[in-house]
Amino acid sequence: MEIVDKVYEVVSVLPAEEKYGMRSQMTRSAVSIPSNIAEGSAKTSQKDYARFLEISLGSVFELETHSLVVQRRQWVEEKQMNELLELIKREQQMLQSFLKKF
Repeated sequence: MEIVDKVYEVVSVLPAEEKYGMRSQMTRSAVSIPSNIAEGSAKTSQKDYARFLEISLGSVFELETHSLVVQRRQWVEEKQMNELLELIKREQQMLQSFLKKF
C-alpha cells in the first residue's frame, strides 16, 4: 500500500498529456500489487496463492519499467523517483523471497 501511495504522489506531477497514458498505467500496476496479494491470500491452496503472488510480482516489475521511463524523461524530481524505485526493489525482493518458500 505504501507503493500505491507513492505512485499517486508521483503521477500527480506528470504532464497533463500523460493522464491516460503513463498515469493510468502506473496507478493500475501499483494497485494490482496489493490487490493480487489479498486475492491470493483468500485461496485455499498454496498453488493458487503462489499464482497470485507471481501476478503481483509481474505488476511490480511492470511498475518498475514505467517508473524508469518517467525517470528517464525527467518528469519527476530525482529524489521522489529514487524513493519509489527503492520501495519497488524492496517489494520485488520480498515477493521473490516469499515465492521461494512454495
